Amino acid sequence: CIGAGYVGGCTFAVIASRCPSYKVIVCDIDEKRIAQWNSDELPIFEPQLEETIKEAQTKNKNLFFTSDVAGSIKESDIIFVAVSTPTKTYGRGAGKAFDMTSWEAVSRSIAQHSESDKIIVEKSTVPVRTAEKVGMILNSAKTHDVKFEILSNPEFLAEGSAMNDLFYPDRVLVGGHNTDSGKEALRRVCDIYRHWVPEEKIITTNMWTSELSKLASNAMLAQRISSINAISALCEETGADVEEVSSVLGMDDRIGNRYLKASVGFGGSCLKKDVLAMVYICETYELHQVAEFWKSIVTINEFQKLRFATRILETMYGTVRGKKLCILGYAFKKDTGDCRESSAIEIIEYLKNENANIHIYDPKVTENDILSRFPTVTVQKDVKDAIKDAHALVVITEWDEFKEYDYSEIYSQMKKPAFIFDGRNILDHSKLTSIGFHVHGIGKQNRSEFKHFVL
Repeated sequence: CIGAGYVGGCTFAVIASRCPSYKVIVCDIDEKRIAQWNSDELPIFEPQLEETIKEAQTKNKNLFFTSDVAGSIKESDIIFVAVSTPTKTYGRGAGKAFDMTSWEAVSRSIAQHSESDKIIVEKSTVPVRTAEKVGMILNSAKTHDVKFEILSNPEFLAEGSAMNDLFYPDRVLVGGHNTDSGKEALRRVCDIYRHWVPEEKIITTNMWTSELSKLASNAMLAQRISSINAISALCEETGADVEEVSSVLGMDDRIGNRYLKASVGFGGSCLKKDVLAMVYICETYELHQVAEFWKSIVTINEFQKLRFATRILETMYGTVRGKKLCILGYAFKKDTGDCRESSAIEIIEYLKNENANIHIYDPKVTENDILSRFPTVTVQKDVKDAIKDAHALVVITEWDEFKEYDYSEIYSQMKKPAFIFDGRNILDHSKLTSIGFHVHGIGKQNRSEFKHFVL
């Protein structure tokens, strides 16, 4: 696997643990990152990841992390590519299109160093028909008389549960071309997963279906979140309870109950990026109405974060200047240290612009990750220090430990009136109110302090 990031590390730790007869190499030009994978301090946090790597390396002795990309290409028969495809920040498509610079560089490197036939597998999320362009690069830049077969095998991982998603996947999707060599390549890649995945969950399609299905999957998940968040805003105005509405919706088999949890908005490295890529793809095919539909999902997500931050300001009497606000959680979701596109970023930015005294506590995000973005905030390693003398607690990440705190003791340590803004609806609002807190959740109207405001 070329690319020792989140997808590469997690996926191939599982493959190595489940396929003892395979030699699994994860390579990357980033020597510092490879050194982390070879140390006791892994570059990412994910439940079960460390144990899985140790099992593969000590029991199977078949998992290797290296910065020797050229040597790894020469040695391998099947090459998975899991390099990043961030959103472009320049030129045509800036702010929406995927930046495929790393993909092209990897394709040229594979062409240069391949001395035997290879199966190239797209693991990263890529635009539809990427395989067509990759094939052109490989066949025009190759330095030996070799053949390449390109497949698509997108990942469907959720951070915080990635290892479980890999061990017990809903489906494994592999797309390829309907040729003899394409079918043989499909068989060989599917054989890897057959070591632990039931046959009925291994799905094969044509190349373009596979490439689009990954984008469509994330776009649909984002759409679900934005839909319930749009409903939550209406609940706050009308007095309906979004959790009760969500429960009613979830009982309908046609709708289902997954991804109907109202919150401050979705984050992470994938959802927003992939929805915007879908927007750009639709625009390039002049499907402008379709593009506007997908764009509205991101618009609602940004609206939800702005609405939550504005609600904090308006509820606290129109000013947070000089007030200590305790931010509980900086990661974009629980059970990960990843803060890319976290809702916390825009909310903290908003409150900082109002001159609030920001104190942040997160059990997994590093102090450097926070201070690199907000050098003037205070990062607390002990939650008690973050809470003491705070005017408000702002829950942004749904860490389980936040539900277990002694809120009677916390109340005694805070300035009065003591506010709680629960951006994940994970706390017992009735109990908190009885303690004396002024509680505001998502999609729940606080009848004693309701205030209509305009963004």
